[in-house]
Amino acid sequence: MSEQYVLDLQEVDAAQVAVVGGKGAHLGGLSGIEGIRVPGGFCVTTDAFRRIMAEAPSIGDPLDQLARLNPDDREEIRTLSAQIRRAIEGIAIPGEIEAAITRALARFGEQVAYAVRSSATAEDLPTASFAGQQDTYLNVMGPTAVLQHVSRCWASLFTERAVTYRQRNGIDHRTVHMAVVVQQMVFPQAAGILFTADPVTGNRKVATVDAGFGLGEALVSGLVNPDVFTVRDGEVVAKTIAAKQRAVEALSAGGTREVAIDSQRQEQPALTDAQVVRLVQLGRRIEAHFGRPQDIEWCLADGGFQIVQSRPITTLFPIPESGDQENHLYVSVGHQQMMTDAMKPLGLSVWQLTAMAPMHEAGGRLFVDVTQRLASPASRAALLDLMGRGDPLVRDALETVLDRDDFVPSLPDAGPGGPPTGGASAPIETDPAIVTRLIERSQTSIDALKREIRTKTGPALFDFLLEAFEEHKRVLRDPLSMQVIMAGMEATWWLNDKLGEWLGEKNAADTLTLSAPGNVTSEMGLALLDVADVIRPRAEVVAFLEGVEDEGFLEELAKLAGGTEARDAIEAYLDRYGMRCVGEIDITRPRWRERPATLVPVILDNVRNFEPGAAERRFEQGRQKALKKEQDVLSRLRALPDGDRRADEAKRMIDRVRTFIGYREYPKYGIISRYFVYKQALLAEAERLVEADVLAEIEDVFYLTFQEFHDVVRSKQVDDRRIQQRKDAFRSYQALTPPRVLTSDGEAVTGAYRRDDVPAGALVGLPVSAGTVEGRARVILDMAQAELEAGDILVTSYTDPSWSPLFVGIAGLVTEVGGLMTHGAVIAREYGLPAVVGVEQATRLIKDGQRIRVHGSDGYIEILA
Repeated sequence: MSEQYVLDLQEVDAAQVAVVGGKGAHLGGLSGIEGIRVPGGFCVTTDAFRRIMAEAPSIGDPLDQLARLNPDDREEIRTLSAQIRRAIEGIAIPGEIEAAITRALARFGEQVAYAVRSSATAEDLPTASFAGQQDTYLNVMGPTAVLQHVSRCWASLFTERAVTYRQRNGIDHRTVHMAVVVQQMVFPQAAGILFTADPVTGNRKVATVDAGFGLGEALVSGLVNPDVFTVRDGEVVAKTIAAKQRAVEALSAGGTREVAIDSQRQEQPALTDAQVVRLVQLGRRIEAHFGRPQDIEWCLADGGFQIVQSRPITTLFPIPESGDQENHLYVSVGHQQMMTDAMKPLGLSVWQLTAMAPMHEAGGRLFVDVTQRLASPASRAALLDLMGRGDPLVRDALETVLDRDDFVPSLPDAGPGGPPTGGASAPIETDPAIVTRLIERSQTSIDALKREIRTKTGPALFDFLLEAFEEHKRVLRDPLSMQVIMAGMEATWWLNDKLGEWLGEKNAADTLTLSAPGNVTSEMGLALLDVADVIRPRAEVVAFLEGVEDEGFLEELAKLAGGTEARDAIEAYLDRYGMRCVGEIDITRPRWRERPATLVPVILDNVRNFEPGAAERRFEQGRQKALKKEQDVLSRLRALPDGDRRADEAKRMIDRVRTFIGYREYPKYGIISRYFVYKQALLAEAERLVEADVLAEIEDVFYLTFQEFHDVVRSKQVDDRRIQQRKDAFRSYQALTPPRVLTSDGEAVTGAYRRDDVPAGALVGLPVSAGTVEGRARVILDMAQAELEAGDILVTSYTDPSWSPLFVGIAGLVTEVGGLMTHGAVIAREYGLPAVVGVEQATRLIKDGQRIRVHGSDGYIEILA
């Protein structure tokens, strides 16, 4: 195949990213849309770039060095990338390439001015924007200058900024090639940017236009504040006209300069409302062509709009598919489940198949559609109450949308139809035997699952699993289980409300639930302290664990003095809790049993920070504190008018809380225990597919849904392209922050704590565990990286049950996600840790090592130093 060094923009389409780069492919796609004017021009293809790189063998060595660097090694990246750029700019352009470019220029005429723009192959993709990573040169005149700037564009693939971006996103420098777009220069009266969706809220029905005088560079570079127009349903609904004191204009001899705008024009809008509406119509046409919201660079010349660039807006959170044109309101499942990371397709589909409510996927997260429940006044009140107790930000976000009147339709109540969900249930006796019976029932069901699944393989395994998922839901739906959970929560709420009212006590239940019996998650944290007790006296084992790098360390332990006992203690812990891990609702995440090294840093922290027998002492101290609090509360109640009745009621509720609150954590333990059984069977199936050369690697099945995996097992065929697309999509979803509440217009509604009782500058959250504590903040996003000392305050995005082994060693807790009854809150109360959850952006606003004060009763954090 002969190299093609130049392609006219009219010959290019959006699929040719590999030949003309992201920008070139988008411009080619734009040129083909009816009614869209794009300045004429051509692309210097990636063939030309490859030829240049081949002429420079000296680049290979610095490229290899670059690949090995850490993205944070700024100094070394700066040196190597500058060396590569100099080498590329120093290469003489081969004759055939020079001739092809000169011929293309001649078609447009010698005296034309050009814009020369770099267009990399990993740029403006649906999953990575790379906006502004490479260079653009304006008003370039004459063939010599154009050729010189083409060389500069090639070299700009290795600016420090572009190199760092690729390192951070795991993109190999050698796989990215540079094309160059050469376009006729437009000399506009006005220019700017059009977003076809609101880039801040994500609302797809709102477009925003930024406009200024002269070339768009003045806006892009931040030289001037633009006029900003907001357009909805074909009309300008808001605008801000800025004082535009400067503009960038083209010089007749080439290049650009800044000019001052005369004072009469500064306050004039750069566009009329009619022009703005017309521009948005063009934007909608472009958006429809590319099938997703666009960030569009435009200019106005001779009364008409020309489009000089269009790229996808990659920061928008995707919208769940509804299949209709109705309004929908979605609540994030991840915020309820303490796991807001992106999930892989197999994880999403297994959770959907085992969940109690229909769930919709978007951006690698799950959402529940609450539109119907909000539409009728009776179920609306119950839902808002439930959401408010869980996470006030969700409630506030839902109310914000409801206040708009027109978004959620109002349905009449359906008449008497039983109590609304989450409402009162039939009372049950305060009897510990009920909890014991439920746990036995669940365990029997899990044992049966383990027995029966052993013999199942191939398509029969998937049929069996679909039945197992039904049993899974039946156990979860057990009305008695729901009653016990509600009884514990309702008693907690009752105590907080009544003791607040009668004794002026804030969050009294927090102390009364210390060391509540039977909580499988808090027991998990204490059990790891017992493991540390076995390891602490064995110096050789401690030294060995400090150097553990990989997962084979348990076998190695047996060779050391005292190693067998240490191994047995860790193995026993894994037998009980090895199915857990961070992000455990995603079946694809590696379990502790699969990666026991995850626990080593926590065990070593426990060895360092605690004395022998700490677990038992901790539990007993909590129990005594709760008992003392109970006696104190009851004696103070008896001293009140009608005191005996109040004290008797309170005593009944305290007993109820202590009997039932520990069970709150058990259903999740049951779910995750089952998940590990499902996972082991599915991985064995994936292994057979790898052996049969159907799959490249076992974990490829994580990028298929359960149904697709089933189909692959039946047909022995897999679509490798689909797996690769899913991997790329997953990587892009990891960069997105899921909203608590999302509308079908794409608007992310955050909600706010509407409080005025918090000191200025404090971070507001939800008070979930009483007490005030001051200490060093440890901002930890990965449990395996945790190095904690006594008195530290853990700051993280979310804590699911797998984090509780860290809770025994900290003095307080701050999370970005969470509610009164989510796992972190329940365990914090049982361990007596002051905790504030639902603190927006806590891991960004609090710096690791800062001193902070956590007000667990009042729900705010002060940053002290």
